[in-house]
Amino acid sequence: MALVNERARILSNGCVGPNLYLMTLSAPAIAAAIEPGQFVHMKIPGMEGHILRRPFSVYAADAAAGTLDVLYQTVGFGTNHLAGLAPEAADAEPQSELIGPVGRRWNAPEGCKRALLVAGGVGAAPLFMLCQELVAAGVRVDVVLGAQTQAALVTLERYQQTVNGSVAVATDDGSFGRAGFCTSLSQEALDAGVNGERYDYVACCGPEPLMKIVVGQAAQAGVPCQISMEKRMACGVGACLSCVVDTVDGKRRSCIDGPVFDAEKVVW
Repeated sequence: MALVNERARILSNGCVGPNLYLMTLSAPAIAAAIEPGQFVHMKIPGMEGHILRRPFSVYAADAAAGTLDVLYQTVGFGTNHLAGLAPEAADAEPQSELIGPVGRRWNAPEGCKRALLVAGGVGAAPLFMLCQELVAAGVRVDVVLGAQTQAALVTLERYQQTVNGSVAVATDDGSFGRAGFCTSLSQEALDAGVNGERYDYVACCGPEPLMKIVVGQAAQAGVPCQISMEKRMACGVGACLSCVVDTVDGKRRSCIDGPVFDAEKVVW
C-alpha cells in the first residue's frame, strides 16, 4: 500500500513504566495496512513551531478496530510534549497526523521453523507484531528481553501471552530475571538451539551496542539475522538523507530502505 497521510485520534495515552508511555490511536487506514517492523511518522499536535514529524514504531495494530498502539520513551521536547496529551473526545476533530505505513518490514527466511527475537528496552515494541505473525504461522518463537530494571519490562506480559516457546529476561540491576545484559541469554539460546536444532532466524532491536553483539552471535552460529536501525529522521519519506545507515552496498536510508536491514549488510 502507498503511504497515506491520515488524521488520527488519541484514544488513550498513559505512563506504563519509568519514562515509558503507551498511546493508542484511531487510524483505520494505516491500521489495516501496517506490517511488522514498519513505523509511522507523526505530526504531534500543539507543536506547530516544530515542523519536523517524529517517527514511532508500531507496537501493535488492530485492523478490525482501526487502532494502533505506540510504545514510546520520553527523551526530549517532542516526546515529553506527547506524554502530556490527553485522549480526544469521539466527536472532536482528530489533532494528530500520521504518515504511514513507512519502511521495510521484517522478513523471516522461507521455511522458517524456529526463530529467536532479541529486544533491548523499547526495542521490544517493533518486534511484537513479528512475534504474533510468526506464532500464527506455526513458527516456534523464543524471546529474549532486556531492560534496565523490572519496572521497565512493560512488554513482558504481552510476550508471555503470545509466544509458543520461551521468554528469557535480563535486567541491568538484577531486579528481575538474570542480572546483567540480555546478550548472555541470546548467546545461550543460540548455543543450545531448539531441542538441539539451530534457529532459522534471529531478529533484534535495541541499542546499537546490543544489536552489534547479537549480530556477531548470530553470524558465529550461522543463523540469518535482521536488525531494526532506529535513526533520527527529518522527512521520513526518503528525501532528506538525514537517517543514513552505512552498508556494504553504500549509504542507505533507514526510513525507506530500512528500518529493518539484513545484518550482514550493515557496516558498524
